[in-house]
Amino acid sequence: MTMAETDDKAVKRRVGGFATDFDKIVSSIEQVMKGKPEIVELAVTCILADGHLLIEDVPGVGKTSLARALAETIDGTLQRIQFTPDLLPTDVTGVQIWNRSTDTFEFHEGAVFANVVVADEINRASPKTQSALLEVMEEHQVTVDGTPRLVPEPFVVIATQNPIELDGTYELPEAQLDRFLMRLHIGYPDAQSEMAILDQHEKRWDRSELMPVIDTARFNRMTRIADSVHVGSAVKEYLIAVTGATRAHPAVRIGVSPRGSIALASSARAWAAANSRHFVTPDDVRLLAPHVLPHRIIVSPEAELRGMTSTEVVNEVLTEIPVNETERS
Repeated sequence: MTMAETDDKAVKRRVGGFATDFDKIVSSIEQVMKGKPEIVELAVTCILADGHLLIEDVPGVGKTSLARALAETIDGTLQRIQFTPDLLPTDVTGVQIWNRSTDTFEFHEGAVFANVVVADEINRASPKTQSALLEVMEEHQVTVDGTPRLVPEPFVVIATQNPIELDGTYELPEAQLDRFLMRLHIGYPDAQSEMAILDQHEKRWDRSELMPVIDTARFNRMTRIADSVHVGSAVKEYLIAVTGATRAHPAVRIGVSPRGSIALASSARAWAAANSRHFVTPDDVRLLAPHVLPHRIIVSPEAELRGMTSTEVVNEVLTEIPVNETERS
């Protein structure tokens, strides 16, 4: 057996362990999220790709429940921030406070100093407070009074937001949207799932009964396994063709940036590992693109008046760009 064959078997074995743990996490979260298996799998894929997740939908469909369940599957530190109009940037990042007894400034950590930060209703805070997350989401550090301070690893932000049409909400800036790996919409449950939700509520099932499935060390190992999944040159060419087509689309004012291409590749690696594969296929790219790319696209005002959405742009691009059968192998 050659060294290359030995390495290939080792990768396959690690990916098999990843898929097993992935299923455990999904099964645990499905105790909370009834009837939404695809959404749960996508959300878990996002955090295991070491990305941040934005969950957007109307009130009452389980956005916060999903966010907290995701956080509680990891046996790390957890902070929840309820974003409100009076929330200050220092509440998020931390602040220097003068200690009279020592005649020195002491740093008091903000809520972002945790492994998992649940930013609930993020678009109810002012744009100034929202921007407090920009640095930490990208660089895993905050700078207060000129001093950079690292946050714990792993570091994941799971944010929820209501549609911007609702009263009292502020639209997230494009730079912040681009820092979220995925944006997911939960939607209403079907009748059978809603019945299960009612039964669970009657039994007064406590979400705190949800036990961690993996610890932070295992989480870090899983993200490294996902990073090791192979993306062939043909798949990269297809992925770049998809993101490049969004920039050239006539209805688009600003298309997907290279950061979006990296995000799509990262999520595809994690999805492939979750399906016990050590390589990415174009079908992985096609499945994930509608969840990774639309929030990175700004539709032109003219197209918006015609009712065109960024999701429709992505679907058009996926329809127009063919996939060769050789790329699927």
